[in-house]
Amino acid sequence: MDIRFRDAEPSDEERAAVDAVLGPPATGWEGGARSAADLRFAARAEPRRDLLLPALHAVNDRVGWISEGALDYVCRRLTVPPAEAYGVATFYSLFSLRPRPPRVLHVCTDLACQAKGARRLREQVEERLGPPGETWQESPCLGLCERAPAALALEAGPAPRAEVYAPADADAMVSTPADAMAGAPSPNGSGPRLDVAGDAPAVAAVPQAGQDGLILLRRAGRADPASLDDYRATGGCTALRRAFELGPAGVIREVLESGLVGRGGAAFPTGRKWDAAARQPDHPHYLVCNADESEPGTFKDRVVMENDPYALVEAMTVAAYATGCAQGYLYIRGEYPRAAARLAHAIATARARGLLGPDILGKGFSFDIELRRGAGAYICGEETAIFNSIEGHRGEPRSKPPFPVEKGLFGKPTVVNNVETLVNVLPILERGARAYAAAEPKLFCVSGAVERPGVYELTFGATLRELLELAGTTGTTRAVLLGGAAGAFVTDLDIPLTFEGTRDAGATLGSGVVLVIDDTVDLRQLLLRIAEFFRDESCGQCVPCRVGTVRQEEALHRLSRRVSHDDLVLLRDVGRTMRDASICGLGQTAWNAVESAIDRLGVYE
Repeated sequence: MDIRFRDAEPSDEERAAVDAVLGPPATGWEGGARSAADLRFAARAEPRRDLLLPALHAVNDRVGWISEGALDYVCRRLTVPPAEAYGVATFYSLFSLRPRPPRVLHVCTDLACQAKGARRLREQVEERLGPPGETWQESPCLGLCERAPAALALEAGPAPRAEVYAPADADAMVSTPADAMAGAPSPNGSGPRLDVAGDAPAVAAVPQAGQDGLILLRRAGRADPASLDDYRATGGCTALRRAFELGPAGVIREVLESGLVGRGGAAFPTGRKWDAAARQPDHPHYLVCNADESEPGTFKDRVVMENDPYALVEAMTVAAYATGCAQGYLYIRGEYPRAAARLAHAIATARARGLLGPDILGKGFSFDIELRRGAGAYICGEETAIFNSIEGHRGEPRSKPPFPVEKGLFGKPTVVNNVETLVNVLPILERGARAYAAAEPKLFCVSGAVERPGVYELTFGATLRELLELAGTTGTTRAVLLGGAAGAFVTDLDIPLTFEGTRDAGATLGSGVVLVIDDTVDLRQLLLRIAEFFRDESCGQCVPCRVGTVRQEEALHRLSRRVSHDDLVLLRDVGRTMRDASICGLGQTAWNAVESAIDRLGVYE
């Protein structure tokens, strides 16, 4: 039975793009597996299905879309059934399996941008380019919330390029000359590169840059992000050397005593996770850095990666040493071209200088990092969906148990932490667990109706009012959305910004989103956008989420036209069902913001 796409052959350009990632075909290779039997009994070297996503990126980056011939060639090289590869390729919003222009404009219509005029921007783009389609498309949050409204243009070619527009202007986006989109190819030829045209300096997103007393943001504006020497001159590698002095068990003990919990929203104790993984007898162990920062309104991890990439490399190395991992994967969202390029540079430099690879610093410990780019899927921020994505499957969450520390990536014990969690490990080792716990830093993403939007570093326990005084509110603050689309609206500005304080207020600290809403924002339209976001981003694996997110959006559309008691009752029933029965956090939190807006803000009264 022939399982190939009918009459599909790759172009020379597509073939070259795939071979740049997978390497040239072995001598005597004559097209690879072409039948189900070939797939089961291929005698050549074991293929790496985990290279499916990088191979798809290579074609999409080079040509602008993925043809049947290119997909078939990837399938034959990796011995992946075409139906499964098709399912993966269609899972991600940044890929296209239909012809489209090399340059595609992504216009953010999510929460922070909507609060700053994204609807008008979208209308202006549509007037110039027509309805969303091949040339431009609406996009979920691009992580450029401090400069909303934002847009990102990605242009395919031998040297793929990116252009950032933030704040975005419709005329500029439509008329940008091709030679303005500067960028150099990365070492592995897989994505937009180091200097992203049109982007503001990374330090511009840090209003506190240069201030004394900062911990996580101390290098912003003070050290060249590309320079390892600058990093070392400002205290870099101190924590890694301290880790080697303490030994793996000593590092875990320090992290446990510090009280550090995960900063991605779940707030699970980091030391407990590391200790559980380190004790697993099954080997190898893997480390995954979750940099797929896709929660609307969240951009702190991007700012850290752009301003201090070597800190993340060092933190991952420390975590790997403590938990016995020889291989790490840094999974970064595809909408972060500059952060990806800076991390690729930092990883390559660290490897060349003996800070990654075999026998790091002569201590007999070997560890390396592989950078993996996501392709536009919010669900891949879930800790088990990220494993499926890396392995070359659709990014759908897995049922738990087993938990990742027992059976995670490639079925092996895996430690998964997000960027902010990992970089907090460095001051723990540099200062000691007790000193760190006495003034524990937290990053907040402030956007919306404020004078100075950006990432702020405060000590846990500061109030929401203190944070907004730093950012400077504009106009009348009607409400604040804490935690992003999965969070809740609050009106009490004296809430302490701690996990316990926000929980007592019926909200969540989540990933640190602080979106300030004034009287100019149409809250009903904002809630509709939240509902549309969850409908679009649901992976569809479980019925409560797949159906519930659609029903929630439908009810909110009706309520935007006419308030109905029946629709409000339906919303609550659907919301509770999603919260109680969904497999993962997407469905479990899809009702949170809507519920809080109804109960606290009286949106439909």
